[in-house]
Amino acid sequence: MQVTIDKNSGYCFGVEFAIQMAEDELNHSDNHTLYCLGDIVHNRMEVERLHQRGLRVIDREQLGTLHDCKVLIRAHGEPPETYQLALQNNLELIDASCPVVLKLQNRVKHAYDATTRENGQVVIYGQPGHAEVIGLTGQTRNNAIIVMHEADLEQIDFTRPVTLFSQTTKSTAGFYKMKALMEARIAAAGGSLESFDANDSICRQVSNREPQLANFAREHDVILFVSGRKSSNGKALFSVVNAVNTRSYFIENEQEIDEAWFEGATSVGICGATSTPLWLMRQVADRAEGIGVVAA
Repeated sequence: MQVTIDKNSGYCFGVEFAIQMAEDELNHSDNHTLYCLGDIVHNRMEVERLHQRGLRVIDREQLGTLHDCKVLIRAHGEPPETYQLALQNNLELIDASCPVVLKLQNRVKHAYDATTRENGQVVIYGQPGHAEVIGLTGQTRNNAIIVMHEADLEQIDFTRPVTLFSQTTKSTAGFYKMKALMEARIAAAGGSLESFDANDSICRQVSNREPQLANFAREHDVILFVSGRKSSNGKALFSVVNAVNTRSYFIENEQEIDEAWFEGATSVGICGATSTPLWLMRQVADRAEGIGVVAA
């Protein structure tokens, strides 16, 4: 068998930029300690690697107890109150917020200001509690409505104007399914589609991977999809892979590989999420090679 690592998988620009900023800061820090508000990336292996270098992950409660030190803002972005707290506690922020996320935060804020005047609602298709979603809802004074499933639509008054956005790492198919469900609810409520503004705000670097991954999955007998289990993007991209190749397996690292998966296979493809480091996919390839797969 042959194993091939997908050339299009691995870090997106935002994640790569955040990790580079963290490493640069750790290289030049006198005490080699840098705090990070939440996991810098939803990949346990990478978080552990950076912890060994001095990156210390903290939560929002711990942030309130820090003073006179440096804190990294990861690619997911943060709500306005984080920046206010930093000023109060004399914290130096190393802001690695993804430019795509920052642009979306600005769009959400302007939409909220506009719809408030029209008695409208801002709705975000995303994962409740996700770091990026927390940052986005912060632009609406936490008044945005978060939807992930059809049942969540019960929160929305479809007789009033609705502006819809998406978390940047969600599935494109999932967003357009939600959009169609909302249009049907508006019609059923006797509302006007003219008052429904749906914005596909999924990052194009993410959405473009969906057709690329589907093609990659078709080209191989077995797919090993490498991702952290907390990664929203990982779950979305794995669903794309699994839809076209049922012999697809979601793993966090090479230790989770089962040799039985390769029975009768002649080719193995390795791919991952936008939060999956290349070095981890290479370790998976090495493990596959060690059980009789020839690396390509």
